[in-house]
Amino acid sequence: MIPRYSRNEMARIWTPQSKFSIWLRIETHAAEAMAKLGTIPKKAAEAVRTRGNFNIARIDRIEAEVKHDVIAFLTSVAEHVGPEARFLHQGMTSSDVLDTCFNLQLVQAADLLIEDVDGLLEALKARAFEFKHTPTIGRSHGVHAEPTTFGLKLASAYAEFARARARLIAAREDVATCAISGAVGTFAHVDPRVEAYVAEKLGLRPEPISTQIIPRDRHAYYFATLGVVASQIERLAIEIRHLQRTEVLEAEEYFSEGQKGSSAMPHKRNPVLSENLTGLARLVRGYVTPALEDVAVWHERDISHSSVERVIGPDATIALDFALVRLTGVVKRLVVYPERMKANLDRLGGLVHSQRVMLALTQGGLEREEAYAIVQRNAMKVWQSGGDFLETLRKDKDVTRVIDDKELRAAFDLGHHLKHVDTIFGRVFGKPASEKKPAAKTKKKPVAKKKRRK
Repeated sequence: MIPRYSRNEMARIWTPQSKFSIWLRIETHAAEAMAKLGTIPKKAAEAVRTRGNFNIARIDRIEAEVKHDVIAFLTSVAEHVGPEARFLHQGMTSSDVLDTCFNLQLVQAADLLIEDVDGLLEALKARAFEFKHTPTIGRSHGVHAEPTTFGLKLASAYAEFARARARLIAAREDVATCAISGAVGTFAHVDPRVEAYVAEKLGLRPEPISTQIIPRDRHAYYFATLGVVASQIERLAIEIRHLQRTEVLEAEEYFSEGQKGSSAMPHKRNPVLSENLTGLARLVRGYVTPALEDVAVWHERDISHSSVERVIGPDATIALDFALVRLTGVVKRLVVYPERMKANLDRLGGLVHSQRVMLALTQGGLEREEAYAIVQRNAMKVWQSGGDFLETLRKDKDVTRVIDDKELRAAFDLGHHLKHVDTIFGRVFGKPASEKKPAAKTKKKPVAKKKRRK
């Protein structure tokens, strides 16, 4: 991923230094296990532990000649270890190193992504409670529907990203496996106990059965999860982009002093961060299909997946990490306009209460179809010509013969739509401690008094 969309914390995981360091850890732990089993001399394992090192430039030069990255790495390590290096990589294959390393990198990346989501959840929760009871119009098909609150919009995003967190944890768990099984995965030349030892040292678990590679369905699941999280990011980004449209302007990205919106039009304040998030989401989702296609390899091993993973591993995780942190900043600094929300809510002259009027008519004895037709007839007058929906209904005898003016006015009560906000918040965030029922007190059994000895 390009530096513009990279954070050092995530990018560091995918550097050559990090990769080769993990390779050395794998080889070192494997040598230790083999020494304990008597497969190689203990002094060989000690030599790898104490003198094991590598030179990246040297690895690159060797690989240019041998056309094999793991062999080039082992050659560089051997130059540091000395004669004992002949016992290195005993019975192993390159996939043991490559796949175990890749999985560990994905685990490390997942840990960062989960931290990112935690930060976003914190920001969403704070802003949701800030605007818990701030009325705004809910839209379906982009058209005014019925009242909601801005807090509920943000609570909905919170619930989505809480699910994202759970999915990332599951994907991390699924991919956290290690394979040290040798050629075609039979353990013919390396003891399964070596795999178990390496897995424990790396915080992974042994792959139950690896052909010569770790099955790629695990990676497909991982990258598919990243794609879902990316779509969740885009959903919230698009909401912000819509709310910042001039005709709406209910909320907008923070516009800092000195910031420029356009090279040509000095008045512009554009939702550039949210638009950027939409683009990054497209990138991350684009990596899902190649990951799915990597599942189907020839027999016990081919390298058709290798080039794919060298790209999508770093790029998908770095892009998603950057996007999550950027979105968190957008949410924290989002500028909200409650007055504009109220103005937009009232823009259609009360049409947003049409359902309540229809229900009042059905409660008054009309069939639903008749009630719908009456309300729609009046609503279309207001929709096309403007005016006040309540006053229009008051002039309709088909309405006034069924419900009185008090009942009609009650149908326009905004509070009716918001009466369950606390209930929904309780479902999303949990009930405050003050609202929780105290635990039932259990009666203590009286302690029998000990009889005094005379």
